[in-house]
Amino acid sequence: MTDRDSPVTEDELHAYVDGELPADRQEAVAAWLVEHPDDAPLIAAWRAQAEAIRARYGGVAQEPVPERLKLERLLQRSRAWMAYAAAAAIAAFVIGGTAGWMARGASAAAPDTVEIMANEALGAHRLYIREVRHPIEVRAAERHLLPWLSKRVGTMLRAPELANYDLKLLGGRLLPGPQGPAALFMYESSSGERYTLYCSRIKAVSIALRFTTADNFGAVQWIENEYGYVVSGPANKETLKSIARSVYDQMENRAPAPRRSSADQLMSRRGS
Repeated sequence: MTDRDSPVTEDELHAYVDGELPADRQEAVAAWLVEHPDDAPLIAAWRAQAEAIRARYGGVAQEPVPERLKLERLLQRSRAWMAYAAAAAIAAFVIGGTAGWMARGASAAAPDTVEIMANEALGAHRLYIREVRHPIEVRAAERHLLPWLSKRVGTMLRAPELANYDLKLLGGRLLPGPQGPAALFMYESSSGERYTLYCSRIKAVSIALRFTTADNFGAVQWIENEYGYVVSGPANKETLKSIARSVYDQMENRAPAPRRSSADQLMSRRGS
């Protein structure tokens, strides 16, 4: 059987749309499209989606990696923190206040841990939102998505319903987190904008919703019951905080109050 006679796969069709199909398969795919005119609208839709994503996010691939996200910087921060922790342990042993040292260590670790979590979530967001063919690992329609990610992350996860924000769940993937496996859910709007929800176990004190920005992206993160969450998307503070409040209520299985959501109450108790 020649290359021209080999069956055309769906991956090859995606590669054809993305301009990544090997030259020796171009003729076979072109012939297949001629013989299957009913699939032309599907191919056209894929091409339109690819062009829309490239137009919106193509520049991200050309941007330099932010200094705080470079591996060397994260390793330096990790080594510095390990040195600090060792010095603190020695001091605590000399003083004899072991319990007090543990309490201070938890408080001191929280800001650095939260920063690392937010950086990793934003890094994953930037990496995968521009993917056309493989933005997610498991599609939303596949029934094992939530059980699989819940088991790996270690808590019962929900995929929040965000239709009120014109966001549809595409699916999710498993990632390495700062203190264990992390889950990343991706949502897409009808205009092609993408948002992600990152969740990972994190041993740090609870914090309220906190907004940060990096380049043209924004994130709202919080920690609750030793799990950290980050909602990332375009750097629109009000939109991101509104989405994060909805996610918070749904992930914690709470029903929002008529005037103030659970997230608002959390923010008022601990400060924004």
